[in-house]
Amino acid sequence: MNFRQFAINNVLRSKRTYIAHFLSSAFSVMIFFTYALLAFHPNLENGIVSSSGTMSMLGTMGMTVSQYVVYVFTFFFLLYSVGAFIKVRKKEFGILLILGMSRSQLNRMLFIENILIGAAAIMSGIGTGLLFSKLILLISAKLLAVENGLPFYFPLKALGLTAGAYAVLFVLIALFSSMMLRKGTLLALVKAEESPKPQPKASPWLALLAILLIGAGYGMVMTFAILQLFSFPLLFGGVILVIIGTYFLFTQFSVFLMRRLQKKQKFFFRKTNLLTISELVYRIRDNAVMFFLVSVISASAFTGIGTTLAIGDPGLSAMENPYAYTYSLYDKNPEQNARNAQIIREELKKAGFEFREGAVRPVYTENGQIVVSLREYNSLIQALGHPAAKLGKMEAIASPGTVTEKNSNRLNGTLEEKEEIVHFNVNETVTVVKAETFIAMPVAYGTALVVSDALYDELLKAERTDNYTPTYHAFYVPDWKNSGDVSRQISAAFEQSNTEQGYYLQILYFDWKSATQQNGILLMVSGLIGIVFFTFAASFIYFRLYADLSRDEQQYRMISKVGLSKPELRKIVTRQLTIMFFLPMAIAVIHSGVSFVALQQLVDFSVVGHTVKIFIFFLSVQIIYFFITRWRYLNRLYKTIQ
Repeated sequence: MNFRQFAINNVLRSKRTYIAHFLSSAFSVMIFFTYALLAFHPNLENGIVSSSGTMSMLGTMGMTVSQYVVYVFTFFFLLYSVGAFIKVRKKEFGILLILGMSRSQLNRMLFIENILIGAAAIMSGIGTGLLFSKLILLISAKLLAVENGLPFYFPLKALGLTAGAYAVLFVLIALFSSMMLRKGTLLALVKAEESPKPQPKASPWLALLAILLIGAGYGMVMTFAILQLFSFPLLFGGVILVIIGTYFLFTQFSVFLMRRLQKKQKFFFRKTNLLTISELVYRIRDNAVMFFLVSVISASAFTGIGTTLAIGDPGLSAMENPYAYTYSLYDKNPEQNARNAQIIREELKKAGFEFREGAVRPVYTENGQIVVSLREYNSLIQALGHPAAKLGKMEAIASPGTVTEKNSNRLNGTLEEKEEIVHFNVNETVTVVKAETFIAMPVAYGTALVVSDALYDELLKAERTDNYTPTYHAFYVPDWKNSGDVSRQISAAFEQSNTEQGYYLQILYFDWKSATQQNGILLMVSGLIGIVFFTFAASFIYFRLYADLSRDEQQYRMISKVGLSKPELRKIVTRQLTIMFFLPMAIAVIHSGVSFVALQQLVDFSVVGHTVKIFIFFLSVQIIYFFITRWRYLNRLYKTIQ
């Protein structure tokens, strides 16, 4: 057996240890290959089919940035995992040095092992990506709203880029692994597993600081959302405080809590609590950094994917514009104006859609006010399902034109302000008695003042005859999300009917589809990165668990000699694994839950559905992973106590 065969056999013998490292590496290769597969697709290189140049630019940038993120994060993940494996195998390395292996040969062996695992991961990742490439293209076409689909092609460029990039990465990891082993004496390597652990300690002040930092961070994030203080430093500062607080939560507060439980004698000495809590104190202290990383990474994945799903919700498009169809004619032509309105009515009736309509002709005053009449405003809000409003002659209602203005009205409440209206020979001051908290105006040029019909008629009479302002017709359709076919027919009919005159036609369904295409890019980017992050987070737990397996085997072998039964062992291990698997995830769910609550303050539609879907999906995966790991781990321990 030559040296290369010895290194290969080392990998094969340690397959249980290396399996999570290999699978996670192969998975990251597959995700990187997926991004490259789309980035080099003939239909996406020069722009997304049926989309604008902006969409194409966003897609290309998103795919490129995602590749960099996955690549860089994979490097640090592999570096962490290799470090964990070196720690587990220190005694083995020490024995090899005693038997005559030189340091250079040991480094060479590690280099070969890492290159072998890397080559296998590259081939497996690319092979899996090629195997599912057709399915990936079908799903991508759906997410990107590409109507004609993305045809299959042989991704030679994507294959070359993925293989080359990860070959460089695994060579760097192999070199770093050799550098890690240079530290420590021969005696330290041989006795690595026998070194006693110091008693875990925690500062009560730092434990308290963890709670205060997380609370302050939550407060800043909620202030950003509830009070609409759109300050990046405020939001970023809140996130940073939560991250720092999470670090102290695991390194200080969790240890402090376990130490407090040890002092409660009735609880501590009940059944197997003594073994469980004593072991948890060390496990939590040893795995504090890992818990911190898993919590932050998982929270980022949950929040990123959940926010992206919310962005693609049709409620977001309707929140900015509640009307399925809004049109106006640029020229003064009553006959053509009536024909356009009739086109929409007839097509909607023919397709069987329920609808309500309203119309408004704003007056743009000389001092910059947008004024509409009460009767026309009531036609709009009644179409939306709101009751009609009432006003005195010198009273007004502030009707927001944008989401920002609407949210500002919601926070500030009813305004009792005076507004001056100056338009030619009319100069009046009205009292704003109400600031609406919903959007009713079909065009967003700022807040409109709704005034009495008498005052509005005065403004119209004061206008010059050549000063034409178009009337905006708005149609509210409750089931607008299914109006794709009728919207295309209306659009085609308008083009045929208005060959000589310009018109404005906004169709909510088309706006939603455009937003869906943007969301498809974001969902692919955040979704795949989120899944990669979650996979790496699960692998962190696996590495830490099996890094301590040899010590656990010795410990439970000794305890079994004084009467530890298999049911008691199962109970102790289950409790410890539950903490390891679900404590970081619970913190991640709380962090992302606060983010979703803050997001809910910014939108009118419910994000609960998206939130629940995200949590159920990842929690289900974690539960399955927990039971598989628990089963394998217990089987290994059962053998040691027989």
